[in-house]
Amino acid sequence: MTEEYVQAFVHESEEQLTDLNNSLLALESDPDDREAMDDIFRTAHTLKGNFGAMGYDDASDLSHAIEDLLDELREGEMAVTPEVMDLVFAGVDRLEVAVESIDEDGTVDVETADLEDDIRTVIEDGAAGADIDEPGDGGGDATADASEDGQVDTFEVAVEVGESEMQGVDGMLVLEAVREGADLVSATPDPEAIEDGEYDDGFDLVVGSTTADELRTTLDRVSAIDDADITQAGTDGSADETDGPDGTATDDAGDDDGGETGDDEASTDGPSGGSSSSSSREISSVRVDVDQLDDLHGLVEQLVTSRIKLRRAVDDDNVDSATDTLGELDKITGNLQNTVMDMRLIPMRKVISKFPRLVRDLARDQEKDVDFRMEGQDIELDRTILTEISDPLMHILRNAVDHGIEPPEEREAAGKDREGTIELRASRERDHVTVTVEDDGRGLDVDELRRKAVEKGVRSEAELESMEDSEVYDLVFHPGFSTADEVTDVSGRGVGMDVVHSTVKQLDGSVNVESEYGEGTTVTLRLPVTVAIVKVLFVEVGEEEYGIPIKNIDEVSRIPEVKTINEEPMIEHDDDIYPVVDLADELDVPGETTNGHGMLLRIRKSERRAALRCDAVNKQEEVVVKPLEGVLSGIPGLSGTAVLGDGNIVPILDVVTL
Repeated sequence: MTEEYVQAFVHESEEQLTDLNNSLLALESDPDDREAMDDIFRTAHTLKGNFGAMGYDDASDLSHAIEDLLDELREGEMAVTPEVMDLVFAGVDRLEVAVESIDEDGTVDVETADLEDDIRTVIEDGAAGADIDEPGDGGGDATADASEDGQVDTFEVAVEVGESEMQGVDGMLVLEAVREGADLVSATPDPEAIEDGEYDDGFDLVVGSTTADELRTTLDRVSAIDDADITQAGTDGSADETDGPDGTATDDAGDDDGGETGDDEASTDGPSGGSSSSSSREISSVRVDVDQLDDLHGLVEQLVTSRIKLRRAVDDDNVDSATDTLGELDKITGNLQNTVMDMRLIPMRKVISKFPRLVRDLARDQEKDVDFRMEGQDIELDRTILTEISDPLMHILRNAVDHGIEPPEEREAAGKDREGTIELRASRERDHVTVTVEDDGRGLDVDELRRKAVEKGVRSEAELESMEDSEVYDLVFHPGFSTADEVTDVSGRGVGMDVVHSTVKQLDGSVNVESEYGEGTTVTLRLPVTVAIVKVLFVEVGEEEYGIPIKNIDEVSRIPEVKTINEEPMIEHDDDIYPVVDLADELDVPGETTNGHGMLLRIRKSERRAALRCDAVNKQEEVVVKPLEGVLSGIPGLSGTAVLGDGNIVPILDVVTL
C-alpha cells in the first residue's frame, strides 16, 4: 500500500471523524434531529467501509459496532441518553487514535476489542442494564472486576513528557488526568511546580489505583506523555512494571495493553482524553484552487522569461535593459509572493471544528450546562498561524468552562439561566483577523486582581491606582500572576494565559481581556492573516546590527537634551516623559559605542513609553521575520530573526519586552 493512499485515507478519515463528532453533538442536543441522525449513520457507515477496504480490520470491527449502536438509536430501540452518547464518543475517540497510529507507522497500534465488547454488551442488554464506562476508559473486564473489589494499590509512576513549549500545560493535564482517574498521593517536584513547568524531561508520581491496567488506561489518555513506567510500590517492579504509551505496554500476565494515545488534532483537555498540547499538530496539507495553480504557473513562466532577458542584458552590458528587467522581476516576485501566501490560507474550521466536543466533554465532566456557539469558521489564516493559535484558543475555552461558567445552581441563584453561553467568533478586517471568546460567566473581580497584583509583586499600589480597569484585566497575562487557588476565569492553574500572550506576540498579534464582574469575560486575539513580512529599520549598536519594525517607531532623531529623573535618563516629548533605553547596555554589545551620542528612536506610546538609543540608523527593508524556536523562544527583547539578501542573519528586536 503506497504512502500516497495511506495519507489520503488519513486526511479523509480525520475530516469524517470531525464531522461525526459534531453531528453527534447536534443529536445529543436534540434527540429528534433526524437530519443529524442520518448524517451520523452515513459517516459511520463510510468509516467502517474505508477501514475495511484499507485492511484495518480491528478498526473496521469497532466502527461496525458503533454503527450498530447508532442503528439502535435511529430505530428507537434505545434512547439517546448521556451515558449512551459517552460510549459512542469513546468509540469515536478510539478511532481517532487508530487514525493517528496509521498516520505514524501505517498500522493500528491500539486496542479496540475491549471497547467493541462494551458496545456489543450495551446493544444486547440495553443501555439501562449495561455497565457503561466513562469515555476513553478502555472498559476492560479485569479493571471492572478489580473496581468491584474496591482494592486500591499504590504505584510509583515515572512520567516522561515529550518535547513541548508548554510544559506547564502538559504537566497540569497529566496531574488532572491522574486526579480524575485515580488518587494522586504525592508528586516530585510538587504539583504546583509541575503546573508551572518547573521540571526537565519529566516528573515522578505516587498514585493510588485499583490495578496497573486501570492506571495505564488513565495515563494513555494523555498524549503529552511520551513514556511512563509504572511500578507497584513496595515491590521490585518486575510484576507490574509497564512501558509508556507507545504500543509496547504489557501487564504481568503478558496481555497487550494497547498503548492508546490521544489524537493530535481531535484530543481535548476533557474526559474524552488527550492534551491541549496535542492539538498543535502541524497542518500537513492544504487544498489549493485550480485557478491559483494556473496563476502560479503563469507567474513562473513570466519569471523564466525575465530571467532570460536579464541574462542577455548582462551579457550585452546593456544597463538600461537590465534595469527595466529588474523592474519586471520586482513586480513578478511581488505577485508570486501574494499568490503563494493566498495558497497557504486555511479556513479556521480546520482547527475550531474540534472545539464543540472539547466544550461538551469539559461541561459534562463538571456537571455544567453550556451552550457553545461558533461564528466565522470560513475565515482564513496562514497555516502556520492557525497551527500556533490552536493551543491558546483551547486554553482560553478551557478557562471559560472551568472558571468562567458557574454551576447551574449558582447561576440560578444569581438570576441567570441555568445554561451558560460561550461564543467563539472570528472576523477579518483587511490584513488582520480578530478571534473573540466571550462567556456570560462570573467575570473578573477587578479589586481582587489588584490585591493579587500587589501580593505577587506584579505591580505596586501606586501603579495600580493609576491603571484603568482594562489595564488591570490584562495583568492576567503576567507570568507571575497566576496562582494555584484561582478565583478568576482566565488566570488558569499556575500557567496558561502568559503562554497564550507570548504565543500571540510571537505571531505579531495582540491579545486583551475585558470583563464585568458577575456578567462575563471576553478575550480577544488580533492576528495577522499571513506570516510576518514586515518593514524593518536596521540600526547599528557598537559592532552589531539589529532590526526594529517600523510600525513600532514614532520618530527618529538626533539625541535631544536628556534629563536625569530618579537617576534614570529621560527625554520629554509633547509633555510626556520617555525613559531612554541604551541598546548597547541593554544588549551587552561588545565594541566601542558613541558614548551618549548617535540616534534616538522614540517608540509609539501605544506599544511602550520609551526611546531607544543606537549609534546609527542604516536602512529600511521588507523582510520575513522568523520567530525564535525551542530554547530560544521567549527571550525578552527578541521577536525573531531576518535573513538579508547578503546572507547575514539579523536579530529583530521586540520593543515591548526589551
